[in-house]
Amino acid sequence: TEHGIFVDHMDNVWIAGNGADDSQVIKFSRDGTFLMQIGAAGPSEGSNSETQLGRPADIEVDPETNELWVADGYGNRRVIVYDAANGDYKRHWGAYGNTPDDDDNGGFDPNADPREQSPQFRSPVHCVRIANDGLVYVCDRGNNRIQVFQKDGTFVNEVFIAKTTGAAGSVWDIDLSPDQVYLYNADGVNMKVWILDRQGLGIVDSFGRHGRQAGQFHWIHNLATDSHGNIY
Repeated sequence: TEHGIFVDHMDNVWIAGNGADDSQVIKFSRDGTFLMQIGAAGPSEGSNSETQLGRPADIEVDPETNELWVADGYGNRRVIVYDAANGDYKRHWGAYGNTPDDDDNGGFDPNADPREQSPQFRSPVHCVRIANDGLVYVCDRGNNRIQVFQKDGTFVNEVFIAKTTGAAGSVWDIDLSPDQVYLYNADGVNMKVWILDRQGLGIVDSFGRHGRQAGQFHWIHNLATDSHGNIY
């Protein structure tokens, strides 16, 4: 099941998948020529495997380092980084920059202390985005939060979006405005886009509501911004 597509700074096309046996990401040229695969179809080997993924949800390539970042994912509970040229493993981490584990951390309680209630990412780890200043934003969808890291995995900050959201969570995807001032968060359960001030992580506004007509959303899943500031 294809889930996540990214075109990098060298026009390579990366595709991830969240099917039951999708434990890989695949790299193509822009004309569809196969170039490389990281991981292999089959079962996940857990959130600390350096070679096998676990239903990866999203990918991004950092043009400064040519590193591939994977939000891994619907099965695993981590962010993992590879060399985008040769597929060599670099590093990985879970929530708060800790070593991830796959133990069941129970049902979500929006009133609990997040470090005690959710010391790990909750599946799915649904997106990863890198800002121009090097900060890394991760969608921890099941915990209704965005976590912010430095590129080495050092935890910086977190923000909860519609914290009491149940079911499939509120943080489905994020992208940045061209000037990097704002974050846009696609909220599939509440069916709107939240606009956040990136510096303070405060909610500035939102748009959209549930429906199937113009300007309305139904399970908004992904979004992207272009160089003119348009939001798709």
